[in-house]
Amino acid sequence: MKPELTYIRSGDYWIPDLKLESTEQRPLNRYGRMRRTFLREHRPTQYSILAMQQKLFPHLWEVQEAAERRLEQIMDGLLAQNPGPDKATDQLGWVQHRNCLKAQAEEIIFSELIFA
Repeated sequence: MKPELTYIRSGDYWIPDLKLESTEQRPLNRYGRMRRTFLREHRPTQYSILAMQQKLFPHLWEVQEAAERRLEQIMDGLLAQNPGPDKATDQLGWVQHRNCLKAQAEEIIFSELIFA
């Protein structure tokens, strides 16, 4: 059963009195916040519908979990294809290599999950 929608008057307008009820409080990480910003700026209708149906945060949590899993998968694949320098002998080269691979993986995640 859906709750009855109430309105509040603001000047000459009647505005729905919407309150998001979240049963679970989890913070959004980088990917969840990026997805929320993308929806708000580029898909405002979808953002509003998800917010009104109280499906926005479950959607954002799902996207961020999928992005984290996908990042691990892509990084494993890229490391198998492109092994980096030895960490014990060339620490800066190792960090540079890892950062480069992570940037490549994140570009894939952005196009597949965040900005889709």
